[in-house]
Amino acid sequence: MRHIAIIGSGPAGYYTAEAAQKQWGDDVRIDVFDRLPVPYGLIRTGVAPDHQSIKGVSKRYEAVALSENVRFIGNITIGSDVSVAELQELYDAVILATGAPHDKLLNLPGDQLGNVFGSAAFVGWYNGHPQHAGLNPGLGGDTAVVIGNGNVALDVARILAKTRGEFAGSDIVAHALGQLDGSRLRRIIILGRRGPHQIMMTPKELGELAHLERACPRVDPADLPDEGEDVFLEPGQRKSVTLLRGFAAIPESYRADKLVEIEFDFFAQPRGFVGEGQVAGVEVERTKVEAGRAIGTGEFYVVPAALVVACIGYQTSPIPGVPFDIAAGRFANDEGRILPGLYCVGWARRGPSGTIGTNRPDGFAIVEKMVEDQPRESCKRGCDGLDDLIEARALRVVRFRDWKKIEEAEAMAARDGAPREKFVAIEAMIAAAGKG
Repeated sequence: MRHIAIIGSGPAGYYTAEAAQKQWGDDVRIDVFDRLPVPYGLIRTGVAPDHQSIKGVSKRYEAVALSENVRFIGNITIGSDVSVAELQELYDAVILATGAPHDKLLNLPGDQLGNVFGSAAFVGWYNGHPQHAGLNPGLGGDTAVVIGNGNVALDVARILAKTRGEFAGSDIVAHALGQLDGSRLRRIIILGRRGPHQIMMTPKELGELAHLERACPRVDPADLPDEGEDVFLEPGQRKSVTLLRGFAAIPESYRADKLVEIEFDFFAQPRGFVGEGQVAGVEVERTKVEAGRAIGTGEFYVVPAALVVACIGYQTSPIPGVPFDIAAGRFANDEGRILPGLYCVGWARRGPSGTIGTNRPDGFAIVEKMVEDQPRESCKRGCDGLDDLIEARALRVVRFRDWKKIEEAEAMAARDGAPREKFVAIEAMIAAAGKG
C-alpha cells in the first residue's frame, strides 16, 4: 500500500489525487489537506462568482473526494499544525499543491495608500475568502484603476461595473453585493504597460464587456496596430484583438446611454501612486513596445483614481523547511521534484500560469515521476499515523462529510436564485460542520 499526502485541495490537488488513483487503483491511500475547512481552493475563492459554469468542475473533484481511498483533511495548516518533515515520516510522498494565494508585490511609491489593493485580496473579498472578507474597499469615488492586461483584470473590471440584477445566479457574497450596489464608480480604467497585441485576455472573457447593462468598453483607435499585423497572432489572440477593434468602433450615440465606461489605457506603465492617506491617482509613464518589451518613453501623466486594484500576478506561500525560489515566487524544484519524496504541482511548481485544466496533465506528470522515484511501496503508516497525530494535538479537522454539512447550510442560506451564500468566517464554517 502507498500513502500520499497532497497539500492543497484545489484543482492541482484533486487532479493529482485522480492521477494517483488511476496509477495505483486500490493500492493507494491519499490524504488531501487544506488550511481552510472547505475544499476546492481557486474554484471557490478565485473563479469569478458570475462564472458558475467554470465552478462546475468541482463536481469532478467531489467524485474523487468521495472515493474510499481519498480523504479530505480540512482546517489544518501545514507548517504550524503539522510539519512537512512529520508528513514525510508518515507518507511515501508529500505533494505541495498550495497554488499561489498571495499577490505579487507592486513595490511602487505610494502603494501603501488606502484603497490600493492586490487582486488576490480584492477577488478574495467578493468571493468570501475568510482572510479577505473584511477588506471593505471604498467605492464612493468616481474612478477605479485596474492594473493588468489579463483575465483577472477583466474579472475585477466586470464585477465593478455590473448591476445588482446582473449578479443573479452568481455566488457573490452578500457583503460585497451590498457594497457594489451602492458604488458610485462611473469610470473604470484598465492600465496595460504593453499594447493590444500583447494582452493575455481570452476572447470569451473580453467579449463579456460588450454585454453589460450599464457599462461600455472604450479603446482608443490610435492604440491599435495596423489590422494587417493581426495575421501574425495566434487564433485566440487574434479574436481578442478583433474584439478590441470592435470596442474602438462603438458609436458615441450608444455610449451616451451607459452610466459606466470601461476604458483601456494601453502603453501605460504605473510608476507610483499619489494621494494623502487615500489614493487619488496613479502616476503613469507612456511606453512603447520593442521586441515584445515595454520601454519607457519619459512621458509621464497622472490618472485619477479613488480605487486601485493591481492584477499583476501571484506568488506561492513559503513553508518552513521547504526550499523556496523567492525570485520566481514558487517552490524551488526540478520539474516538480523538490527533495526525495517531496514534490510540487500546479502553480506551486510552475508559478501562476495556464488554465484550470492545465493542472490535470501536471498532476499526471508528477505521479509518473513518483513511479520512477519510488518503484516499490514502503511500510509507512500514512493515514493511521496522521490520525494518531491529530488526536494527540487535539486538532479540529474537517472531513469531507463535514464539508457537505457546510455546503448544505450555505445552500439553505442563499438568496433567491443564488446557489449558495458562503460562510466568510472560519468559526462559522466549523460550527456548520458540527465541530464547534
